[in-house]
Amino acid sequence: MDETVKLLHKPDFPQGTATLLEKIAANLPGMIFQVLQRQDGSQLVLYVSSGCRELYELEPEAIVADMQVLNKLVHPQDVTALNESVAVAKASLSPWRWEGRIITPSGKIKWIQGASQLEQQANGDLLWEGLVMDITDRKQAEEKLRHSEMRYKAILAAIPDLMFRLSRDGEYLDLKGDGANIVLSKEEIVGKHIQDLLPSDVVAISQEAIAKTLDSDNLQTCEYQLATPLGMRDYEARLVVSGTDEVLAIVRDITERKQAEAKLQSLAQKYAKAFRCSPNPISLSTLQEGRYIEVNDSFVILSEYEREEAIGRTAFELNMWVSKSDRMKLLQELRTSGLVRNLEVDFRSKSGKLVTALVSAEIIDLDNVPCILAVTHDITERKQVEAQLRLSAQRDRLLTETLARIRSSLDLNQILQTTVTEVRQFLQADRVFIGLNDPQLIAKAVAESVDPKYPPVLGWTTEDETYLQELKSLLTTNRVRLVEDVNKIILSPKIKAHYQHFQTRATLAVPIMLNNELYGALIANQCSGPRQWQGIEIDLLQQMSEQLAIAIEQARLYQELAALNTNLERQVEERTAQLQQKMQELEGMQRVKDVVLHTIAHDLRTAVMGNLMVLKNLLKTQQQSQETDQSQIPVSRSVIERMIQGNDRQLGMIDSLLEIHNCEGQGIPLRRELVHFNTMLGCIIKYLQPMLDQNQATLNNLVRDDLPLVMADPTKLQKVLANIFTYCLQNNPPGLSFTLKSKVEGDKIRTEIQDNGVTMSKLECDRLFDLYVPEPQACCSTSIALKMYLSRQVIQAHGGEIGIISHRKRGLTFWFTLPLATPA
Repeated sequence: MDETVKLLHKPDFPQGTATLLEKIAANLPGMIFQVLQRQDGSQLVLYVSSGCRELYELEPEAIVADMQVLNKLVHPQDVTALNESVAVAKASLSPWRWEGRIITPSGKIKWIQGASQLEQQANGDLLWEGLVMDITDRKQAEEKLRHSEMRYKAILAAIPDLMFRLSRDGEYLDLKGDGANIVLSKEEIVGKHIQDLLPSDVVAISQEAIAKTLDSDNLQTCEYQLATPLGMRDYEARLVVSGTDEVLAIVRDITERKQAEAKLQSLAQKYAKAFRCSPNPISLSTLQEGRYIEVNDSFVILSEYEREEAIGRTAFELNMWVSKSDRMKLLQELRTSGLVRNLEVDFRSKSGKLVTALVSAEIIDLDNVPCILAVTHDITERKQVEAQLRLSAQRDRLLTETLARIRSSLDLNQILQTTVTEVRQFLQADRVFIGLNDPQLIAKAVAESVDPKYPPVLGWTTEDETYLQELKSLLTTNRVRLVEDVNKIILSPKIKAHYQHFQTRATLAVPIMLNNELYGALIANQCSGPRQWQGIEIDLLQQMSEQLAIAIEQARLYQELAALNTNLERQVEERTAQLQQKMQELEGMQRVKDVVLHTIAHDLRTAVMGNLMVLKNLLKTQQQSQETDQSQIPVSRSVIERMIQGNDRQLGMIDSLLEIHNCEGQGIPLRRELVHFNTMLGCIIKYLQPMLDQNQATLNNLVRDDLPLVMADPTKLQKVLANIFTYCLQNNPPGLSFTLKSKVEGDKIRTEIQDNGVTMSKLECDRLFDLYVPEPQACCSTSIALKMYLSRQVIQAHGGEIGIISHRKRGLTFWFTLPLATPA
């Protein structure tokens, strides 16, 4: 770093040149700086390299503006040292050098090293040019090295063993014997050879170990005996390479260990005969770890572990405990009372077979080592017999309940579902289901109880005749389909695919026979893995299949009787429905006929009479006038307009009748399109504006611009709104006011048209959109009545509703709804 500062200070380079400094800074870690300290104590930062961003987490501009931001980052414990170093450098004009810590704006603590050359200018100012570098990694490495050296020194001081440094030829180079029992002092040993101090046999062992250690560069261990003032002692030496042609030997007194091993060996011999002669498994293990010290032949037979495999290992390491809580319960009782009698536990043998046993144990001391002496009595066969008796009792109970259920219930589905549920609970299987084969050669699973982890079979069907014949052959040939592992037998591709789809690993199936014919099967599956089916389980399924056959036969007879009754009732209902339909059709035809006859008899007759009156009037005028020509009949404009209006009304009424006739048979045809509702209403209002202007009516449009899209037929909806406005205008004097509003309600748009005209009675409101013949004195003509009926048909064809509300004081509100294209 000092060389870097000198390089920055060379007079060869133009001082203060930013380009030069940037080139240097690009190739140097840390931050380069130039600071001019004036005589008045102020500081001017001439240059700061971009390395300040990584080092100080500050921008160069911030440091140039105020150099005190760097002093504020200095660790409080290092501020004094920094100030002192700066003062010494200023006073002596010697190079400045300082190491300390900073705390960056992000909270990181860094070690930095700063160095600078000071140059006094002609006017007395001081120019500081230098470099600041991050030395955090170096400081952390030094700290780790210091801690490591302290730890190793502490470990070395805590080792009570003798330590020798020996050369290849056996010369003692150094030793550590603090706390060790040695006769000679360090000065009497260092510098001598092992031949001078040790017996010849120990010398031979030691030289061989030294040579092997140096040649192989591996740890070597050797044991030997030495005569000491305390008697003959056993020692163990561990040798490792510690330098060129020298080894480090750690010597430990293992006399007590050897003696303990000898005693344990003697104890093992003492109890060996008792172990071997006992018919019950006996084990001796440590209380603390449960590590086996000795086991007898009966233990080997029961556990299937050889003696060499068990001794020195724990039952946990051998995976013998089925439940770890059994071990904890055994230890708790031993620590409480010192002995255990007939504790029932489960073990696992080497092959994985489960063994149930009664354990009696007691704590004994072997050379001050607490141990457990345990005697095990195998009761696996007894437990199996008890389990078989329980299963037999459960099977008999299940059969009795099923028989009673069949006799008391005619609900076949309930019987089948209850049966599969209880059978699965008894077998503890992953799936139990019943499959039936109907006369149309369709196999179907009709009842099932299955573990949620596996796919259900319920509802599965097949019409594959070849597959059905294969299944029928398997069930009718052996009467019991038993597979303990589907992966170990030869299967047809279809059955194999079936097993793979439903994750079946083992299966047990028995046929359900009706009149010596295969009608179905009761099937149990194991999906978690292979399974050995027991005889009692096979017997249960066979007996259950016989009971199910009785239930199915009973249900079939009941279904045949019920079918006869149902058929008779259905025929009566069909005849009744047909008569009602015919009556409704006649009533509808009668209404249409009445409307048509009334229209022809009233409206058309009125129009014809009006035409006759006009013609007579024209004829009379022609006779009285002498100025007009006999070949010409003068007709006023208003008369012609009324005749045109009458003809238009008659034409519209005829069109309405035709449209009603069509919709009664085929419905309203729609040409739907995706449109903005507010845009569509705007177009319709623009179309209706001339009619409103003609009747001096005003419309207040309050429809929002953000209404969603609808699928609608704009042409049909235009007719609906035209019919509503026409109805209001015909039944009110000119100057009517309308208000148009729309809003979203759920998944529909509701539109309301409110006027300030006359009101209506509830009866008139209820029947306004019905197909009916108005009274002669009614305000609603037959033509507009037909159009209002068609309006409701159009709205309902869109999936909406239409109605009218009469206000108490004044005005009506027409409303209709349309479904949204995308529900809100």
